[in-house]
Formats: sequence, C-alpha cells, structure tokens
Amino acid sequence: MKSKITDIIVLAIATLIWGTSLVAQSIGTNYYGPFTFNAARFLIGAIVLIPFTLLINYHKNKKETRNLFYKASNKKLVQGGIICGVIIFFTATLQQIGIAYTTAGKAGFITALYIVIVPLLRIRSGKKFPLRIWLCIFFAIIGMSLLCLNEKFVFEFGDTFILCCALFTGIHILLIDYYSSYVDCVKLSCLQFLVCGVVSTVIALIVERPNLQVMSEGGASILYTGIFSCGVAYTLQAIGQKSVPPIAASLILSLESVFSALTGWFILGETLSFKETVGCLLMLGAIIISQIPMSKRKKIKKS
Repeated sequence: MKSKITDIIVLAIATLIWGTSLVAQSIGTNYYGPFTFNAARFLIGAIVLIPFTLLINYHKNKKETRNLFYKASNKKLVQGGIICGVIIFFTATLQQIGIAYTTAGKAGFITALYIVIVPLLRIRSGKKFPLRIWLCIFFAIIGMSLLCLNEKFVFEFGDTFILCCALFTGIHILLIDYYSSYVDCVKLSCLQFLVCGVVSTVIALIVERPNLQVMSEGGASILYTGIFSCGVAYTLQAIGQKSVPPIAASLILSLESVFSALTGWFILGETLSFKETVGCLLMLGAIIISQIPMSKRKKIKKS
C-alpha cells in the first residue's frame, strides 16, 4: 500500500513538471522549429539519465558496467526503448507544432483527453465499460468542442495537432504499463529519449537546418524541458506506473491540464473566454467522474 501511495505521488510530481513544461515549450516555439527543439531536449534527457543507468548497472552486476543495453535478458528493453521512442517522437512533434498555434492552457486540456482515449484503446482486449464511461466520453467531446471550435464550427489549426498528440499519449501510457513490468524504468526512459532524439535530429537537419546562434537565445526553455520534462518527468512516469494501473495513472497525469492552465495564466498572461472555460470544466468533470471506482459505490448500496 505504501509503495502504491509513493508511486501516486511520483506520478503527481511528473504531472506538475509537464504542466509547467508546456509554457517552456510555448516559449521555445519563438526560437526553434519543432524537430530541432525536440531533438535538443530529448538528447539532453538521455544524457542526464546515462550516469544513472551506469550506476544501476554497476550495482546489479559490477563486472558488466559496460554492458548497458544488450544482454540477452534485455531484449524487451531494446524493443520497448525503440517502440516507445518512436511513439514519443510523434507525441512530442505533434504537441510542439500544435502549441505554436494555441495556448499552453488549451494544449494541456486537449492533451488530457487521453484519459478517455486509454479506455477506448483497451476495448480491443475485450474489456467492457459501463454507461457512465460512455457518458463521460460524450461530455468530454462536448467540452472539447466548446474549447476548440471557432465561430465557424471548425477546429483551430493547432488544436487538431494537440488532439492527435493526445491519441499518441494514450498509446504511450499503455506501452509504459506493459514494458515497465519487464525492464528497468530508468534504462527504458534513457533509451526511448535517445531514439526520439536521434530521429528528431535527422529530420531537423533535413527540414529545418537549425541555426546555433538562434538556438543559444532560447536555451533556457530547452534545458528546462530536457532536464525536467524528459530526464525527470518521463522517468517518474515509468517508475510510478509499476504499481498504478494505466487508467488510474492516466487520471493523475491528466492534472497536467490544470497545471498548464495555471502556469500559462501566471507566466504568459493567457486567458480563456467564457465558452472555453465552460469547455474546460466539462472536460475536467468528465475526466474525474470517469475514474470514480464503481466497486465502492456498489458496496455502499449493498450496505
């Protein structure tokens, strides 16, 4: 029980970091293209974790400190690192493109839709969901429409990218839930960052041709997102999901939307219209209600 409470706190800290990181990402769009920004921050995240992977490997087997990833028993690690790294690449790219055309607060709430995407993705496993979940999905869609649709009832350009980002975030949560049961979480995080960083670097060199002088001007946003959002938060997510089920984890992580809205208001002066505020409240309500355990309510009725 204590271990699970600790993991819940760990996930909450990761959520807080991600919520504040959306503001740093928004600032970063003034200096970098999406591929350049993600290449830099994910490679920094990988570099930050390398000493910890070496330390973990040293304690587990002092005679094999150089053999970091390629033991026969670590095939799952290599497989998970590559797959999760590719998914993070799509997630981060879509979010970074979208946030250039919307606010950090809206981006946080739209991204939080993975809370209803995760159960939908699990339907393929044969899991059935009560009417309450479908009602929550319905109200979440209404809330998203109020938040994202303009006067012509058309999705804003940036919001469409963020919505796609939410889908890949849901996929990543399920992948982490699977692989964290088999491999060391710090090594998994390090490898997935390395994969994402390398892929982003290749595309950045082809498409964006980054300017080092311009990059130095916005270095603070890259350092913050690289060290904290990547190196710390994603690792905390992998650690926390060892004992917290994916749907419960997605609820905790969805609080990123609240932190991003508060940080966007406090630092960037972002505000939401009345319609957008109602949309956010509907989405937040649907997110929370969808996670209320039904078993407890049944026990109350029986008693």
